[in-house]
This record gives sequence, C-alpha cells and structure tokens, in this order.
Amino acid sequence: MKIGIAGTGKMGTAIAGRLQSLGHEVFVWNRTAAKADAAIKAGATWVATPKALLSQSDTVICLLTNEQALDDVYGAPTGLLAAPAPGKLIIEMSTVSPDKQTEMAKRVAAVGAKYLECPVGGSIGPAKEGKLLGFVGGDAQDLERAKPVLEQLCRRIEHIGGYGAGSMMKLAINLPLMVYWQTLAEALSLIEPLGIDPKRAIDIFADSSGGNNLLKNRGPLIAQTLIDGKTDSVNVPVNTLIKDMQAMCLHAQTLGRHLPLTELAMANFQNSAGAGLGPVDSSEHLVWWLKSKH
Repeated sequence: MKIGIAGTGKMGTAIAGRLQSLGHEVFVWNRTAAKADAAIKAGATWVATPKALLSQSDTVICLLTNEQALDDVYGAPTGLLAAPAPGKLIIEMSTVSPDKQTEMAKRVAAVGAKYLECPVGGSIGPAKEGKLLGFVGGDAQDLERAKPVLEQLCRRIEHIGGYGAGSMMKLAINLPLMVYWQTLAEALSLIEPLGIDPKRAIDIFADSSGGNNLLKNRGPLIAQTLIDGKTDSVNVPVNTLIKDMQAMCLHAQTLGRHLPLTELAMANFQNSAGAGLGPVDSSEHLVWWLKSKH
C-alpha cells in the first residue's frame, strides 16, 4: 500500500519505520525537512508538499503539533486539501480538541476524501512494535478501510463514536498521566531526605500502588534523568503536556465541567516551561521540582 506520513517527529518517524518494515511504500513530508532524514534513511520517499503527499498516497497519516499546524498543513495553497482528492483517506492521529476533529472532517469531505480521527496512546517504543492504542472517531465504513493499516500499528483499536469522540477519549486517557507527572514529583520530594538511589526509588514506585505504566515503560530513563539532572532524550516535551492539558480544560468548559487537579498540574508545568524546560523531556520537570522550593 502507498502510505503518506505528514509530520515526521519522533512518533511519525517511528510509524513510518514500522510501515516501511512491513513492506508498504512510504512517502513522508514535514514542515522542517531535516526532521524527515531518519525516515528517509529507513527507506521512505520525500515529497515536496502535503498536496503531493496525498496525490501519491492511498492513505495519509497525519501527526502534527497542534491545531494551528493542522490549519497550515491542510489549508495552505500546497496543503493536503489544495486539490480535489476523491478516493483518498486521511487518518488524523494528532492530539487536538474534539471540535477541531469535527471541523477537519467537514473540510476533508469538501474535497471528496474520507477522514478518520485516530489519536493514539503509547510512545515511540510501542509505535515501532505496532502496539499503540487507537481511539477512533468517524464512520464505521472508513474504519473498515483503514483497519489493514491501523491493525499493523495498534494492538487495540476502539471505535468510540463519531467525529470528535476519539479525541475525547484520548484527552481523558491522557489526563491521569498528566497529573501523575506532578504527583510523582511531589512524592519524590517527600523521600528526598532519605538519599535513596533514584533507580531504586523508581523501581519501588513501579512495583507498588504508587506506580503507573509510565514507570514500567520509562522508569530507567526517568531514574537516569534524576541522577544526571537532565536528559538528551526527548520522548514527550513539557510543552506537549501543557498543550494537551489546555485542550482538556477547554473541552471540560464546553461540558460545564471543572478540572481543578489538571489546572494545578498545568500551572506547575507552565512554571517549569517558564524556567526554560518547555522543549525538554517531561522527566526534567521532576528535577526542576526537586531543585525548586515550593
């Protein structure tokens, strides 16, 4: 199958590599061309514009930074929707608001293409192994068409409902994790006087009710970050956590709900971002919290 990837950050590159290894013909495009180098070295083909990406592919998978990026990549003069695209399928995996997914579905339909939202749970490791969780919003008929690809990327695919439903579920799934980063920082501050080796401390947390899948999947990296005080590996930047929490809070407002814990956690992440940690891995937020006096 000819599959395009729009957005070759870490997740996009991992997904491109997974599909390439399974024999698909993979085309890639990214706003910063250099970030597509890893995917190209793995065998993917670079195309110059999103318009060309959709033209050359049967299906395009998008993994973009935020809602503004969707507007830019879809709506530019050389964007995905710059020409009629009957018979094409776009799978949107970006984490954006439910309302944005509904809007994008209408815009895609206007050029004759099909649209499916499928934000995913999981990080780079599961993406490389085809073990993501897919939260689908859209028509069942379009999901059936997408399944041969999604089943190679996801260990579980949940059709949540119509457009926007997948994003609602992804935001809900991510919310406890966002708050957990902050609660872990606070928990570590309580045992700081003990001087326990970070690897041992994280292992104890991971094996107890104070643990989270985050520690099972990324415990060694987190422990090493605590030891070194920083990390050059960036899985999920602090800015991404803030962006996702903002989307959660805005969606809650549309429902007449209030998310006090999420808002407090977001405020602390905004403080660490203000201290220069915005683009670094979220594990460095723990270091910042332990060094700061609150």
